[in-house]
Parts: sequence; structure tokens; C-alpha cells
Amino acid sequence: MWDADVAVVGAGAAGLSLAYRLADPARPSPPTVLLVDAAPGHLRPPERTWCFWEEPDGAYDSVLTARWDRLRVHGADGRPVVARIAPFAYKMLRSADFERLVAARLDTAPRVRRVEASVEELRDDAGGALVRGVAAGGEPVVWRTRWAFDSRPPAVLPPARTTLLQHFGGWFVRSDSPVFDPAVADLMDFRTPQPARGLSFGYVLPLDERAALVEYTEFSAAVLDGAGYEAALRHYTRDVLGLAGLRVVSAEQGVIPMTDGPFPRRAGASVFRIGGAGGATRPATGYTFAAVQRQSRAIAAALAAGHDPLPPPAYPARALAMDAVLLRALDTGRVDGADFFTRLFSRVPAGRLLRFLDGRSRMAEDLSIGLRTPVLPMLRTALELPWVPRLPARSRPAAPHPAPQEEESGT
Repeated sequence: MWDADVAVVGAGAAGLSLAYRLADPARPSPPTVLLVDAAPGHLRPPERTWCFWEEPDGAYDSVLTARWDRLRVHGADGRPVVARIAPFAYKMLRSADFERLVAARLDTAPRVRRVEASVEELRDDAGGALVRGVAAGGEPVVWRTRWAFDSRPPAVLPPARTTLLQHFGGWFVRSDSPVFDPAVADLMDFRTPQPARGLSFGYVLPLDERAALVEYTEFSAAVLDGAGYEAALRHYTRDVLGLAGLRVVSAEQGVIPMTDGPFPRRAGASVFRIGGAGGATRPATGYTFAAVQRQSRAIAAALAAGHDPLPPPAYPARALAMDAVLLRALDTGRVDGADFFTRLFSRVPAGRLLRFLDGRSRMAEDLSIGLRTPVLPMLRTALELPWVPRLPARSRPAAPHPAPQEEESGT
């Protein structure tokens, strides 16, 4: 009756993570899986970098680009805060390495079928799900599966009281001399020009003493163009970090919606949304990858137990409520974003703060952290938030592609 037990639409972080869990050779009776990837072209994202924190011995440790046990935050005044983050490690994973690891498992999984197609319709049908689209060769395709999980980013964002964009440009750089400290990752460096509303910061992830990923990030209402990110990165590397003679090996750009709009995880009796489309992005930080892993593990466990595989909420309701207050406070300019995050990292133990940012802290910890924020502006914002209307949905923003970089091209 079914072409597969499970259809996974989209082969980004969420889709591949779920397929990877379902194809685990240790599962006693794995389901049949149809993984539908977009055909080569504009629907496939360029190579990208994911960063997240978790305990050691994670599922993808064998293909990490780098990891750090210490994080550093620079306040706007230049003073650094350095924290050891045990029991966590901060990890960098490049999409190409992740995709190779997943492909190695899927290629040897007899119950997984990978296809390329542009999916035009995904809906409930006859007690299961119908997937309809056009294959890479142009022929129409239709599949019927018991369950379907849609990981594609929504074309339109949900109605929200506040929507900011986390947008960034990054350079993988090399230097002829040892200028980076590979033992410490700079998570937020607020010695950048701050927008009137929102915030900006630099981000330095050293790969070794001569190589690093350097990014410029903003939380604001609109993205920059390619020239804007390049100018910001030049200012940050030369004028703030004091680094000259860096060579840009490759570049990346991205944009992540930061919104208090709800992302429904169920799209039908047999159709679900996962990843950013299913609420895995933390509104106040933009981090997604760790929540994607929690969702995929829970879905795989539910299917193995024969339960309804509705993805669990990525974050507890109180975490989302606090995020809504922070987004509104940043957007109204009531809270200085650079000062807000610097305060947190300087006054809250790192392990507790990372649990909080991951939505895994206890209520007592949340209250203690809240007392270390600007209490009056946050309280005023919390009191007015129920009266703020949710604005109509808008199209999901697209990040401009970075300018092509020649290998070892000079800055």
C-alpha cells in the first residue's frame, strides 16, 4: 500500500539528521524511508557551518572541524570575559562533512531510498501522506507513505509580534603568522558599531594558530548586501582585531529569522514539520542544530514504539515567552543588546547559561538568570507584550550569496 513507511522531504540538517537516526543499524526493525532531496540548483543551499554545544562524545564528533572548551565574550568597552564551559564543548561542523557521514550510513541502508525531486504538494491522503512533485528529469512523481516529515523552510514567516533577522557574513581566513589562539572561541565580540535597534558582534572560531572562521553578525530588521558584509568584516578584522595580511579562503553568508511567531509542528494527521520549519530555531539566539538532534531522536523513538511521531516542542513554553520579551525589548531599543549579553556571560556560570540558552534549565535557574538582566525594561516589556498585535506574515528573507572567492585571494 505504501511506497515507504516514512517520507523525509528536504536533505538539509533536519532532514538528514532524521534519516540518519532512522537508518541506525542498531534499530531492530528500521522503517522504510524515502528521502526526497531538491534537484541541484537554487533550492539547494550552499555549504554552511553549524555550531552548537553539547556534552563530549556526540554523534558527529568524528567529523567535527573544531571544538573548544573555553568561550570568550568581549564587551563594547573591550574587556573580555573568558569562561570554561564544562561539561559542554562548543563544536563546529561543516555541512559537507556532515553530509558525507550521513551518506555513508544511508548508502549501506537497504531500507532507505534517496531521490531528487521538487516537491509541489505534501498532504494527508487515505490514512497516510501524499508526496507529489517533479523529478530531476522533468517527469511527474507521486509517492504515498504512512508518515511524512517536511524540513523545507517555510516560504512565509508566521504572524508575529516581533521579527528580527540574524544575518551574517563570514570569512574562512589564513595568515602567514600565528595570530589566533585555537584554545578559545570568541562567541560574541561587541566592539563593532551597534545598530540603533538590535545588536551586532564579531565571531572568531580559530581552527589553528593560522586559520579561523571570522564572522560579522547583526540582529536587526533588514539584511545587508554583499558589499555591506565585506566592509563590516574588513573593519572587524583590521580595525578591531588588528589583523593585517589575512587571506580569504572562502566566504559564507546567511540569514536566520528570530521571531516569536508560532511554527506548527503538525501539518496534518500524517504530515509534520521539522527543523526550523517546526520551531527548532531558538528565537533569541538563532541556534538550531542541537534542537534538531533532540527532535530527530524523539521522532525515531516514537516510530520505533509505534506511537504518533509528532515532533516534541524544541523549547519549553516559558523559554519562548522569555525570548518574546527579549526580542521586543531589543526591537524597541529599551535594552542595549551588547550590554545584555555581556552581563549574562559575566554574571552567570557558563554551564548554567548554556543550559538556559538551550532551553534545558530549571525554573529556579531561569529566575536567577532573569535577575541578572535589566529588570525594569524587561518587566515593562513583559507587561505590554500581551497587548501587542501579531503582524501579518511576511516572506522569508533570502541571504545574498557571497562574492566568489579565489583560493588564497588577498583581503
